[in-house]
Amino acid sequence: TANLSTNAPSDAAVVWVRGTRKALAVTTDCNGRYVRADPRAGAIIAVAEAARNIACTGGEPLGVTNCLNFGNPYDPEVYYQFVHAIKGMGEACLAFDTPVPGGNVSFYNQHPAGAVYPPPTIGMVGLLTDVDQRMTLDFKKPGDVVYLLGEVTADIGSSEYLHKVHGAEFSPAPRFDIDAELRLHKALAGLIRERLVSSAHDVSEGGVFIALLESAMPRGLGFEASAADRGGRKDAIWFGASQGRAVVSGDPAS
Repeated sequence: TANLSTNAPSDAAVVWVRGTRKALAVTTDCNGRYVRADPRAGAIIAVAEAARNIACTGGEPLGVTNCLNFGNPYDPEVYYQFVHAIKGMGEACLAFDTPVPGGNVSFYNQHPAGAVYPPPTIGMVGLLTDVDQRMTLDFKKPGDVVYLLGEVTADIGSSEYLHKVHGAEFSPAPRFDIDAELRLHKALAGLIRERLVSSAHDVSEGGVFIALLESAMPRGLGFEASAADRGGRKDAIWFGASQGRAVVSGDPAS
């Protein structure tokens, strides 16, 4: 392991701790549109997505720092965003057992049209007890089977698709269930530990289809996927930002 490289596409950056078998997984996350739509839910999602990135890399979350960026706190709407984002962040950090030893707050982030979308940015560090069990996001070879972990939903709120393609600036925050999120992380840990999957990538901005593309592109591979008729909008199924999901792949013999 003298020249071990962890430079590979993964949901969190992996830093090997020299002289040990351990590594640190590091990530940052936040989507200001989610927080603008629902400050409490948006902040919870920011913590949960950071933890999901750590889980998809094979690590266990350890702790959080933050950079809380908001507009003028004397504006009642901005102050409301700040208070409820803090509450949501606290709830999520308790759920994921990630203490917050430090962070910072930045107010008066304004532009001529008003306050910026509020991004309480989360920085999270996690631990891999065995660096050889680190997981990457790229599909490995033709013939592997791709699975979606988590619920298939037609939720389209605050998605990049709804915003960029349809021009909807404001919509509800994405669907989120903290218990389902915790179950997903536990499942990912077991699959990676038992070497039952060869890639893992969280579903976040862009939805399932973008997650599939991001996993296929590093090795120039394609994929075949279909959505069963579950009712509702198929564009929401493919491009919705509902949380608590991940795309994994592996040898069908596994």
